[in-house]
Amino acid sequence: MADQQADELALAEVVEFTSGLIRIDTTNRGGGDCRERPAAEYAAERLAGAGLEPVLLERTPGRTNVVARIEGTDPSADALLVHGHLDVVPAEAADWSVHPFSGEIRDGVVWGRGAVDMKNMDAMILAVVRSWARQGVRPRRDLVIAFTADEEASAEDGSGFLADHHPELFEGCTEGISESGAFTFHDGSGRQLYPIAAGERGTGWLKLTARGRAGHGSKVNKENAVTRLAAAVTRIGEHEWPLRLTPTVRSALAELAALYGIEPDFRDVDRLLEKLGPAAKLVEATVRNSANPTMLDAGYKLNVIPGEAVAYVDGRYLPGGEEEFTATLDELTGPDVSWEFAHREVALQAPVDSPAYAKMRAAVEEFAPEGHVVPYCMSGGTDAKQFSRLGITGYGFAPLKLPEGLDYQALFHGVDERVPVEALHFGVRVLDRFLRTA
Repeated sequence: MADQQADELALAEVVEFTSGLIRIDTTNRGGGDCRERPAAEYAAERLAGAGLEPVLLERTPGRTNVVARIEGTDPSADALLVHGHLDVVPAEAADWSVHPFSGEIRDGVVWGRGAVDMKNMDAMILAVVRSWARQGVRPRRDLVIAFTADEEASAEDGSGFLADHHPELFEGCTEGISESGAFTFHDGSGRQLYPIAAGERGTGWLKLTARGRAGHGSKVNKENAVTRLAAAVTRIGEHEWPLRLTPTVRSALAELAALYGIEPDFRDVDRLLEKLGPAAKLVEATVRNSANPTMLDAGYKLNVIPGEAVAYVDGRYLPGGEEEFTATLDELTGPDVSWEFAHREVALQAPVDSPAYAKMRAAVEEFAPEGHVVPYCMSGGTDAKQFSRLGITGYGFAPLKLPEGLDYQALFHGVDERVPVEALHFGVRVLDRFLRTA
């Protein structure tokens, strides 16, 4: 079975499906403002065409998830979850070179919102599954295919809902793969790195509230809520978080250092990062916790001092770093500002010495022998957080071979999001190889 490959039709279908899914506007503006059902029906129809029996599940009307299972040849083997989300972040058409929901294919590139985050991976999954149906292929272990809603917000209508209310659909799953891994990272010196995600920082989105004494803007006011909030936000924004190395990040630094012939001095990680040059981008955001102020809301009239002022902070913490994170926020906010989690999710860590990771590495190296696979930890988060409630260890593995000059990470939530057709073909081949052998 390992000498087979995805057929030629799969290479055509992955492009067709990426474009088709992009043309379905599944913008998630938060607060429940999204409708994934048309995209879910699109995916379910193509799964059914491969002989599967997909189920559509909703917590909220229109916020639709799709789940299907492929039975493996070894009933004693643990199952593998393969998941992708259907929603996308907003896009302002006036800022784009093409309409963000056109799915235009031009000069060998598919354009549109979701081209890398992550309708490309959804399309790869569909193309591989349909190729298997045509070839009569069955994987060794059961595969659970899941397309989710609401990943770009709280996941309450998506993976959170599935994990909490439909755990039976994921019975036997011990590992999972999804977005943000096995893409080409060009280091500027000719090397091509392929980082596979084996961890995620935790999510700590915060709401800060300062209270004070309301009054006239012309009067002396030592209890100004805006002043108190501004001071707390400044302290948070300027705070230098201490270094914390998780096993995944330590492995990433060790492998990168070996690749570049550098002695990995973990006593001075900042200096080590400087020596790594552009490759440091893969790890520099994950050697510390972080908290970045993002939103402010205060007042209703220029000459009125409000009694309350609110700010929001995007906080992220490393595996094992949540206690430090919360204690630090208590200190930085001070006695006049309270804080609470607006959204909170766990940090994740996956072993880089597992059989699954070795097979992911082997699949990439087969089709990109010039590349160097390294582990890394995501600075943000994915649906793997919610699925971890079911004991599923998550990896980021959505393979793409990208040309130099195309900044993959900048395309996430960016303007002119796009993916080369050849990158999709590479992704199908690598994903097909991994899933056959997993």
